[in-house]
Amino acid sequence: MFHIAHPEAGAIGTRLAAVRAEVAQTGTYRHTTQELSYGARIAMRDSGWCTSGLPWRRLKVRDLRGLRNAAAVANECVEHLRLATNGGEIRPLVTVFAPDSPSGPGPCVWNEQLIRYAGYSDGIGDPRYAAFTDAVQGMGWKAPTMRSRFDVLPLVVETAHEGPRLFTLPPEVVHEVPIEHPDLPWFGGLGLRWHAVPVIGNMRLSIGGVSYPAAPFNSWFVGSEIGTRSLGDENGYAAAKPVAQALGLDTTSERTLWRDRAVVELNRAVLHSFDRAEVTITDHHAESQHRLSWLRARQRHSGNRPTFRLDPGSAQRARTGGPARFSASESETTRPQSPGRLAELLRHHNDRSSGLHSDDSR
Repeated sequence: MFHIAHPEAGAIGTRLAAVRAEVAQTGTYRHTTQELSYGARIAMRDSGWCTSGLPWRRLKVRDLRGLRNAAAVANECVEHLRLATNGGEIRPLVTVFAPDSPSGPGPCVWNEQLIRYAGYSDGIGDPRYAAFTDAVQGMGWKAPTMRSRFDVLPLVVETAHEGPRLFTLPPEVVHEVPIEHPDLPWFGGLGLRWHAVPVIGNMRLSIGGVSYPAAPFNSWFVGSEIGTRSLGDENGYAAAKPVAQALGLDTTSERTLWRDRAVVELNRAVLHSFDRAEVTITDHHAESQHRLSWLRARQRHSGNRPTFRLDPGSAQRARTGGPARFSASESETTRPQSPGRLAELLRHHNDRSSGLHSDDSR
């Protein structure tokens, strides 16, 4: 795919020969910087997270494949947040850390997004992350003395040689937007706010058979992700009912559609507040048109195309704070393969491609 898109990169046969030789010797191969950037951009484009207005060809890819230690990964996640926030003019980024390889597995980030809010057992905060909050408290995280509904959770980075480690995000990289309404002066009294940039932390980037378990990426928010799903939903901050009551709506029955009317005002407030704070955001109507165009135009996926994917274990860790990826019983733990075995499989594939097997006709 890369050589088709970039014929100036040279003959594909030369590159394939080098890859085969590297796989035969080491059991894996290393993407060139250009291949990595191209693969990450294609994965981002095809993931469904590529929002309208995002020029995917100019997506910035940070190549940090040399980093395997938890502290270094956490520091660069902080830098990703700083660069992506960009004073409110959100900059789409992908940061790629060390891959899984025969010599050892790469690091992983537990957090679903680099910025998420704590949920406490007494109902304060975001109930979607109550189990995760309990887990990180058990690992040593101390909640603020004066707890609030929007306490930022620590970053959890796990490596095979260090296990899971906690890192506090510096306040200066957590850019938040207070939520106010353009027509309802009382709305600001609800005390709602949200962070400016959605950096997905726990999806695995797969390019050409090489797997990068830590590759945080971001575009920008769709307003309804905040207003409808995070703030309005009963499983989130359940703000729809207080808004409906303040509007004087009849909340005794769902048939009055009070919830729909309240969520509309929540979404209006989110878009108004982000625009007022000069933070990039898009609305769900523009995004719907973009997604429909994307679905019509995208190529059908094969197992070989670059992709971001979510492992079941990664999804569980993001919600419950465990189990660790590298625990002895964790089936997801990377098992280094023998370079000799991979070379044997590669030779078998090449033989079949050359028509040397007698059963090819069948």
